[in-house]
Amino acid sequence: MGDWNLRTMKKRRADRRQNVKARQEKRQGFQPPLTVSHEALLTRGRDDAFRQTIYAMVQAFGRLQNCREAFGRALGLTGSQFAVLMSAAYQRHSDGVSIRALADHAHLAPTHVTTEVNRLITKGLLLKRTNKFDRRSVLVRLSPKAEADLVRLAPFVRSVNDLLFQGISKQEFETVSRFLQAFILNTENALGEIRRFQKQQDALRT
Repeated sequence: MGDWNLRTMKKRRADRRQNVKARQEKRQGFQPPLTVSHEALLTRGRDDAFRQTIYAMVQAFGRLQNCREAFGRALGLTGSQFAVLMSAAYQRHSDGVSIRALADHAHLAPTHVTTEVNRLITKGLLLKRTNKFDRRSVLVRLSPKAEADLVRLAPFVRSVNDLLFQGISKQEFETVSRFLQAFILNTENALGEIRRFQKQQDALRT
C-alpha cells in the first residue's frame, strides 16, 4: 500500500510539472526552431541575439550600398560603376589594370566588371589598351576626366566615411576586416548549400 501511494504521489507531481510546462508554453506561444547551431553563437541555448545581429548586418550592408549609390549618382554613375572606377584608381599601374584585377579588388564578378568597364569607357572615364603580355586581354586606366571627377568628389566621400566610422577604433576596424574576410569565404559554401537545396526542391516538383 505504501509503495502504491508513493508511486501515485510521484505521478501526480510529474503530471503537475507537465501541466505547468504546458501552460507556460501556451502563454509563450510558438517557439521557433534554432536557425544556427554553433555554440559560440547561442546564448543560453537560444539564437535570439544571433538573429538581432543578422538583422543589424543586413541593415548596415544595405546602408553601405546606399552610400555607394549616392557616390555614383554624384558622378552620373551607378554604384557598381563607381566601385569599378575607384578600383581602377587604387590599382595604380602605369600600363593599366586587367579586368580580373579590377574584379578581385572590387569583389565583383568579372563578367559584370567587363560590362561596367565598357560603359565607363563610353562615358570617357576609362581608357583601354591591349595587354602587351597577353594580347587576348585589355588593360584599363583612369582618364584625365575621371581623375578630376574623383578629386572633386573626394570631400563628399570623405565626410560620409568619417561619419560611418565615427567612434570605431583601429582595433575594432581590424577585427571587422578579419571577420569580413572569413565571412566572404563562408558565403561561398553557404551559396553552394542554397543551390543544392534549390536543386532538390526542383527535383521534388517534377
